Amino acid sequence: MQLQIESSIQLITDKLQSWLDAFVSNLPNLGLAFIVLLVSYFLSKYIYKIVLKIISTRVEQPSLQRLVARAASVGIVVAALVLVLAILNLNQALTSMLTGAGVSGLVIGLALQGTLSNTFSGIVLSVRKNIQIGNWIKSNGYEGEVVDINLRNTVVKEADNNIVLIPNKMMVENPIKNFSTTTKTRITLLCGVGYESDLDKVERLTRETLASSFDKDDPESNIEFYYTEFGDSSINFMSRFWIEAQSGLEKLRAKSKAIIALKKAFDREDINIPFPIRTLQFDKPAVMNLTETVEAKPSQN
Repeated sequence: MQLQIESSIQLITDKLQSWLDAFVSNLPNLGLAFIVLLVSYFLSKYIYKIVLKIISTRVEQPSLQRLVARAASVGIVVAALVLVLAILNLNQALTSMLTGAGVSGLVIGLALQGTLSNTFSGIVLSVRKNIQIGNWIKSNGYEGEVVDINLRNTVVKEADNNIVLIPNKMMVENPIKNFSTTTKTRITLLCGVGYESDLDKVERLTRETLASSFDKDDPESNIEFYYTEFGDSSINFMSRFWIEAQSGLEKLRAKSKAIIALKKAFDREDINIPFPIRTLQFDKPAVMNLTETVEAKPSQN
């Protein structure tokens, strides 16, 4: 029994001695690995600041700026870890880590497929120049100003001040109407005048009124006017003209201004804008028969 205890103690002592020898022999490598990790830590922070400063001049979205800068700093740390494992002769451990990371990445990618899709779509939207923060857009049934593009959603503030979060995947896959990419937009105005109106005068007055309201130099070339149909109560026309506008609100204001100016001009010239009228016509014999029936009916006291 005593021999077994002594043998066990000797085995433990030998094992500890071998570990101590290995530690002492690898002490320079451990010191070098520690220095590499320490340098990589400070270098990653410096790289983060430098990349963030550079990318901020090219990309407006803060979320994408931080993502690119953080990816650069993480890359420095990962490279340092690989170097440390090579210094410590842990190549087999490195291989096992890479294999586990590949399997884990596949599982995580399948579980977070929708989130990753929105993230990559957010990156695509952030680098595209045809949609920027401050643009007035219409997409997926919503219209408003783009106030933010993050890694998950595109934030749109509508005209009624409501905030809409649209997933980036839907923004990439569906059409986007951007009012801010062009400096001009066309206003279409529909109206009608009475059948007794002088149509030539109506056209001339409409052109002159819109030209004076929006500072058009030449009404004949900048303003379009077309009679469209003989309506039930009026002869309808359509007028189109261009304005300087980059949002839906400016378009609505211009249309409202045009309606007010045109109504005042028509009132001054006694041009009627009729409301819908329905005329009921009865045959005279039918009216007389109805009257005779009412008169012949005896009164009840």
